[in-house]
Amino acid sequence: MSSDQHRREQLARTNPLFGPSKLKLGTFCSNTSGGATMSSMEGVFDLSWPNSLRLAELAEEMKFEAIVPVGRWMGFGGDTDFSGEVFETMAFAAGVTARTSFPSVFATLHVPAMHPVMACKQATTIDHIGGGRFTLNIVCGWNKREIELFGSPILEHDTRYDVADEWISLMKLLWTSDAPVDFDGHYFQVKGALMKPRPVQPYPALMSAGASPKGRAFAARHCDIAFAPLAERDPDSIRRRIDSYKQAAFEQYGRELSIWINAYVFQGDSEADAQRRFDHCVHEKGDWAGVENLIRDMGISQQSHTPEMLIKLKEDFIAGWAGFRLLGTRERIVEDMKMLVDAGVDGVLLTFPAFIGDMERFRDEVHPLLVQEGLR
Repeated sequence: MSSDQHRREQLARTNPLFGPSKLKLGTFCSNTSGGATMSSMEGVFDLSWPNSLRLAELAEEMKFEAIVPVGRWMGFGGDTDFSGEVFETMAFAAGVTARTSFPSVFATLHVPAMHPVMACKQATTIDHIGGGRFTLNIVCGWNKREIELFGSPILEHDTRYDVADEWISLMKLLWTSDAPVDFDGHYFQVKGALMKPRPVQPYPALMSAGASPKGRAFAARHCDIAFAPLAERDPDSIRRRIDSYKQAAFEQYGRELSIWINAYVFQGDSEADAQRRFDHCVHEKGDWAGVENLIRDMGISQQSHTPEMLIKLKEDFIAGWAGFRLLGTRERIVEDMKMLVDAGVDGVLLTFPAFIGDMERFRDEVHPLLVQEGLR
């Protein structure tokens, strides 16, 4: 048995991300105003601690494997100031973990925002609160306005991953070393650091998102889960994309890599009803001024996208943080989710336009069908 297989077996004892379900599910963005929806339609997520806990309760009821907060430090302006209110993710993870018993509650950390010694200690604490359920989502930082809040300029793209490589390498040493750690890196220097207690897990499960070659190489080397964007809907294209992530991890590092995506759900009594809900959310009540700000901050331009592609991308950001579109009747949604599993997707983080009400409907109408299909 390889060291990677042994680690995943150890993680499976405490962390549901490594459990038996064919289709693993989670929520996304339950720590921020609007959830993942840039719209003023009725029912869009109103951030409060009771509302965040309600979503966690629903995740617990359905045995969702993950609750993933988004790392955000300021909103995007526009009509709704999308993500203008946000709970910090380490504190969020500690609080939600203490109120749940099954899901892995993640924290999403921007590497420039926290020193690795502090991050290591906080992650260990949360891991003990949850009995070994904690997972860390590593973000190198792409939003110039946010990174500059921490007193340093945003670095060149590939350099950010060099910093992250040192950051997480130091954390792994601290999590696993019996002796004090001296670390003399290019970006971090530590003398005599000793982390006690250790995590419940050998060290927490790790996730990162990145579609660039450098980002994918970082996930292949360090992470257990890669969060992959899907621009296509064709099953063969999705399968090729997923396989490319998994093959690179195995061929380069002898490691197994799980692939998760995010998706937004517009459920209706009919296909037409679901489409009407989408049009109301996006085209009648959507925050188009806010999405223009978001696109600008991400550096997306007409030079890299056709006008048609840009419109589709903006629609998807308004509807659910540019996730995979799950729109239609309950049967159609289950059919699409089965297609994703058949194409090699291991897990899906879900968002809903009217987050609480729509997730309750998903629990009552869609989730039982997923169980009936043997996906859950």
